[in-house]
Amino acid sequence: MATIPLTRRGAELLREELQRLKSVERPAVINAIAEARAHGDLSENAEYAAARERQGFVEGRIGELEAKLANAQVIDPKLLDADGRVVFGATVTLEDLDSGEKASYQIVGDDEADIKAGKISVSSPIARALIGRSAGDTAEVRAPSGVREVEILDVRYE
Repeated sequence: MATIPLTRRGAELLREELQRLKSVERPAVINAIAEARAHGDLSENAEYAAARERQGFVEGRIGELEAKLANAQVIDPKLLDADGRVVFGATVTLEDLDSGEKASYQIVGDDEADIKAGKISVSSPIARALIGRSAGDTAEVRAPSGVREVEILDVRYE
């Protein structure tokens, strides 16, 4: 598996989720299975089937998180020295040249992306168009809605 870029905060969130799954969700599912088994015939026991399905989900997610964290390349944006260029972890302020609309986004890993929180995936069309550019540059973003031209107003590492 290739390395997975994560910001420090993104890695913390994945660790917290993993801890919660192991210490809260897993024991709860085990208890639910034990309780359902106590009801007798497992072949027609919907509670047992649901608990086993939930256990499969929890165990799968635990395995997925452990693999991602094992292959994570944690990057602290505050420690970056990219000479004002847009790189993973940078926060970029843009202006859409057609509408004049301004927006700020932090470029993060796929698991951290949350457009409502101003975090876009490094593999998104916007991020791919911006990587390597500096403040004052313009970029063509090929989005599903069409081609948009944006100007980079500011690049911060926070």
